[in-house]
Amino acid sequence: MSDLQKAFVKAKLAKYPPDIPIFDETEEDATHRNGAILEEEGDEFDSSSTSSASSAGTVVPSPSRNLFAKPNSMLRQRTNSTESLTWRDFFSRELFIERDTDDLHIVYHAYITPPTDSGPLFVMHHGAGSSGLSFAACASEIRKILPEAGILSLDARHHGSTTLETKDGNPAQLDYRLETLSQDLLAVIRGTQTQMVWETLPDLVLVGHSLGGAVITDVARGGELGARVLAYAVLDVVEGSAMDALQSMDTYLSTRPTSFPSLSSAIEWHFRSRTIRNTTSARVSVPSLLREEETPSDTSRPWVWRTNLADTKPFWEDWFKGLSKKFLEAKGGKLLLLAGTDRLDKELMIAQMQGKYSLQVLPLAGHFLQEDQPAKTARFLVDFFKRNDRTPLVLPPKVGDIMASRAMEKGVVKK
Repeated sequence: MSDLQKAFVKAKLAKYPPDIPIFDETEEDATHRNGAILEEEGDEFDSSSTSSASSAGTVVPSPSRNLFAKPNSMLRQRTNSTESLTWRDFFSRELFIERDTDDLHIVYHAYITPPTDSGPLFVMHHGAGSSGLSFAACASEIRKILPEAGILSLDARHHGSTTLETKDGNPAQLDYRLETLSQDLLAVIRGTQTQMVWETLPDLVLVGHSLGGAVITDVARGGELGARVLAYAVLDVVEGSAMDALQSMDTYLSTRPTSFPSLSSAIEWHFRSRTIRNTTSARVSVPSLLREEETPSDTSRPWVWRTNLADTKPFWEDWFKGLSKKFLEAKGGKLLLLAGTDRLDKELMIAQMQGKYSLQVLPLAGHFLQEDQPAKTARFLVDFFKRNDRTPLVLPPKVGDIMASRAMEKGVVKK
């Protein structure tokens, strides 16, 4: 705040009782203080410069907001906003599902909250470089709206805690083909059914973000799960825009940090770079993306990415080629949830006008929309399930049948 502004404020406040505090802070302090207020009030906010909540001039002073908190208090708030959260706050248990192929032993790792009664099972598949905890915050919001729903969110191969070993002990060859990832998803679903001792699978709603959207679409179109698949939802990936975006992936990877001094610093980077715009989701999902090196090349920055996205480059085109056609051809309800309508390609624009699928847009979210706005994403997914729910409707009895039944009870009508 400039000296002129301070003088103006002091002149105005001189008319009020002397116990009202006077602003005397640097611009940086104001930014930090305002950030602490926003994080304290809730995770769902738009931190862009256009947001009224992010402007210091629009914050209304009140004792409950601690607008004039001391620096130590503010530092604690900022520190807490980068502390890791555990998966146990969002799921009831984790699963380890083993599978042997010709030359591999795979242990899939997944998080689950089982459905109750006849609730559906939302099966979540994350995007490249993420993990099953990318859906943690969204899963919690789904359960708030639909308590009987179950959530199954897996770690894809070479992601999170899923492990692969060759039977001869050599490192497993990278295989990110769409066909391979689809078989992995089917193995996790079937393995979950076995571990949970379900006689039959519950009704399924497949949900995939980015690469995961391509995987769940491929599985839905393949039809191996039959009528168990009620519907499927694709989050922020469209064939046309995805293929265009691949051209700039190398540039993005070159600007991303390769290591971090701590998990807290990694969480803060994701939030401040607006890669993830929700602090709660960042605190639970980011730690699963990193591992601590035993003998780091830079001891001051021992935390590195679990998944090397550059290694997936040979498979990028395979993931998204033909995605729009498969999305429209697969059986079941279809939902496309995007961060902006500019991502639609011509084929999907025409199909949307013809009512062949549902379209929802979250314009304030970034690419990780299920993390940026988990509550709204959850609401869209639950509403989508309800529109496609095949649970038989129990209709009330006809008036004539009610009258006849009552007459029978009173003995008016002879049997």
